Amino acid sequence: MPRSRRSGSAKTSTARFRNRHGRTLRSSVTGPHLPPLRTRIDLFEMTVASTADYLKGVWPEELADVRFEIGAIPLGMPAEGAPVARWSVIGRRIILFRLPIQRMSKLHRDDELHKRMVIESCVFRAVAELLGKDPWDLAPDRFRHF
Repeated sequence: MPRSRRSGSAKTSTARFRNRHGRTLRSSVTGPHLPPLRTRIDLFEMTVASTADYLKGVWPEELADVRFEIGAIPLGMPAEGAPVARWSVIGRRIILFRLPIQRMSKLHRDDELHKRMVIESCVFRAVAELLGKDPWDLAPDRFRHF
């Protein structure tokens, strides 16, 4: 491949505004006037936050000092044959693990509603474990459709 005759030390004034392929810097995909795209991480965080807010409204005294956190994956390997943890309750902290919840849940329909329902059910089950209650007892009026 023939080499360029230009020396490597000579830089033009536009070199600092271009990357190595000669293109200018790029803007975001949605442009400056549109909101950014919603990612899976954003959807997960919004679902956990809205479900936690709902449960804190239903159980204000019991969940007043509970912190909800999001982790990528649980630390350590599970025992052979044991399921991968979806959440962990440590004291007054509930840690929800995003990747096992999103990727290891078997959905009969792969749409946004069912993904949200899986996340909400994990939050409900983690809070139920913390409070020592059945998940269905946390918000009995929420699931009555008649």
